[in-house]
Amino acid sequence: MIVLPESIREAIVEDAREGTPREICGVLGGAFGEQRSRVDSRYPATNAAETPRTRYLIDPEEQLEIFERLEDRGEEIVGFYHSHPNGPAGPSATDAEAAAWPDRSYLIVSLVPTLEVGSWRWRGDGAFDRERVAYR
Repeated sequence: MIVLPESIREAIVEDAREGTPREICGVLGGAFGEQRSRVDSRYPATNAAETPRTRYLIDPEEQLEIFERLEDRGEEIVGFYHSHPNGPAGPSATDAEAAAWPDRSYLIVSLVPTLEVGSWRWRGDGAFDRERVAYR
């Protein structure tokens, strides 16, 4: 389960709408747990993918800076988020190939056909398990 403040959900959804037709992305910070994580902050990042309409890639230098900010604030990496402006909220095959943080949450915002926010934990073997999102 991932516990997500409504304000962070709303900010990510707004960024996804404003970023369309490109995918938006970022890092979620807070308290990580293998069964339950709590999001306390979000760190939007630049999508550095060659084809940002269908892929996302957090710029590696920016990602390191975000990780340092998290550490300085005493937060852990809870997971990552991105949008699917024209696709389902579920992880794509490309998302599975790019996932690199086992047991972390991958929050995905889909805008079409209707707004959907879902979260999955990557298990390290190419598989994602859907997790419950609890709002606070």
